[in-house]
Amino acid sequence: QVQVAESGGGSVQPGGSLTLSCVVPANLCGDCCMGWFRQFPGKEREGVAATDKDGRRFYVDSVKGRFTISQGNAKNILYLQMNDLKPEDTANYYCAAEPSRSGYCVKWWAPTDFNYWGQGSQVTVSS
Repeated sequence: QVQVAESGGGSVQPGGSLTLSCVVPANLCGDCCMGWFRQFPGKEREGVAATDKDGRRFYVDSVKGRFTISQGNAKNILYLQMNDLKPEDTANYYCAAEPSRSGYCVKWWAPTDFNYWGQGSQVTVSS
């Protein structure tokens, strides 16, 4: 079973910042579409941000200007820098990777486009 390891969740006050990290096995992601999703209680998982092998970045409108997705020097490492966090950002966040399609993202917002998932990291924003 492929292990996608996440870290970095936690609790923060509104306006605060958190960084999520994800490591995908190197033999899986030489080139991948990699993304972050989140899931609110009772809701379906939604795409937050994604990046492809060429470094293009995609964001859901609600996080544009506040969240930044990036890869480490090794392309199997993924980050999500979250600034100016709001209570409505409270959710379980998941890292996802898809090695098919030669590292390009197609429906980056769709959970069904990804086959490898992290275990989830809870992010709670409250005062």
